[in-house]
Amino acid sequence: MHNNCLISKPVSCLVFYLSLLYTMFSKLAIGVAFSPRFESILYEAKRFQEIFNAKLVLIHVGLKTEDKERLLHQKLVEIGYDQNNIKIIWEKGDPAKMILSVCKQEKVDLLIAGAMKKENIFKYYIGSVARKILRKADCSVLMLVHPSKSPSAFKKIVINGSENENLRSAISKGVRLGQIEQAARVYILREVKMFGFAMAVAGEEGTENEYVGIKRRMVEEEIIRVNQILKYIDTSNLKINVKVITGKPEFEIAKFSRKVKADLLVLGAPVHKLNLIDRIFPHDMEYLLADLPSNLLVIHN
Repeated sequence: MHNNCLISKPVSCLVFYLSLLYTMFSKLAIGVAFSPRFESILYEAKRFQEIFNAKLVLIHVGLKTEDKERLLHQKLVEIGYDQNNIKIIWEKGDPAKMILSVCKQEKVDLLIAGAMKKENIFKYYIGSVARKILRKADCSVLMLVHPSKSPSAFKKIVINGSENENLRSAISKGVRLGQIEQAARVYILREVKMFGFAMAVAGEEGTENEYVGIKRRMVEEEIIRVNQILKYIDTSNLKINVKVITGKPEFEIAKFSRKVKADLLVLGAPVHKLNLIDRIFPHDMEYLLADLPSNLLVIHN
C-alpha cells in the first residue's frame, strides 16, 4: 500500500500503520569484509536478528578461501548464531554494487553496515562502500558508527519528521523500534519552513506581537500534523517529544541529535537515489553523511 495516505482516509491509514507494525524487518543482511570491525558487526547483527526474529544473509564480496570460511564459521559459533537462520553468499566484483544486488535478489528488508563517523573530503566525493550502499539502496539501511561486541539498546531516538515520501514509515518504524528497545525518550523533529513564514507575513503591516502570533500558529500546525500521524500508532510506554525546528534542517537535526546525545537518528529515505549532483549541491542526507551525529537508520518502504 502506498504510504502517502491522507488524514481524511482514516481506515486506509490504519491498515497501513498496522501493516508496518507486523512487518518491521523480516530479513536482515550484512556485508562481511573481514575488517577490524567485522566481529563487532556480527555481534550487532545477532542482536537485531533476535529483536526482529529475522533471517540473516551474510554477503562477502571477494575471494572465497578456506581460511575465510573457517574464520567466519568460527566467529558464528563463538557468537552463538543459529546457522539454520543464516545464508552465506560469496560474490566477486564491486563491493557496493554486489551487496545491493544480493539484497535486492534476497528481498532484504534491512541492511546493517559499519560507517566512519566523519568522512574526509576525498571519501566524501569518492564515497566509502557504506555510503555508496546507503545512497543507492532499495531497502532500509542501519549504519553503526561504533559497532560493539557488547551491543546495547537505543535509548534516545531522534526521528526526522519533515515532509518526505517515506515520512509515515519513518515515524511508525522509529516509534515501534523505540518500544522494542524500551527507549527513555523519542524525539520527532518537524521543520517550519521560513519561506512559508515570510509568505504568511508578506504585505502585512502588523505589530511584532502579531508576527510572533503567526509564527506560533505555524508551529502549532506542524505539531498537529505530527500528532495526526501518531494517533494511528501505538505509542504506549513511550515518552515522545515533538520539537519544531527552523533554519537549515540538516544542521538543526545534527545539532539537536548531538545535544540530546541520541543513540539513533531515523530518516525517511529520499524519493530519488542520491548521486554526485547531490554531493555537489547537497541533499539534506548528504550533510548528515559527511559527519554523522549518531547511528543512522534510513527507512525505505
